[in-house]
Amino acid sequence: MKVFNNTTKKIFLASWVLISQAEASDAHVTQLHRSTSKSYYDILQPLRQRVDSIQVRDRQLAHRLCKLIPSQCPFERDVKLFGKTLFHIPPMCKLNPLYDEVVGLRFRAMCYLADECGEDVSQYC
Repeated sequence: MKVFNNTTKKIFLASWVLISQAEASDAHVTQLHRSTSKSYYDILQPLRQRVDSIQVRDRQLAHRLCKLIPSQCPFERDVKLFGKTLFHIPPMCKLNPLYDEVVGLRFRAMCYLADECGEDVSQYC
């Protein structure tokens, strides 16, 4: 058995670790639990939940949301001079702490228009 085409040695490594209940004291287990479950308060969580709870059930609202929320970040640019790219401005929308919720709202509006109203949403893509 060859490990790689350029090797001729047969190498097999195995490792087993057994931890019994007696070895793992309660102090180590609680310390591990504290370090892995850090709790913090997200001050934007109520606003995130509010945006996520918006249900799109009106055709005009869905059209308005699809027009107001851009499909791509409008700030992303390539700055060119004489046909050569000098530098690239990355999308700044990802810095918005509510970016995922707003994009999800736009997606729900587009799905409502396509699925419930039977409209063509390609103009918003």
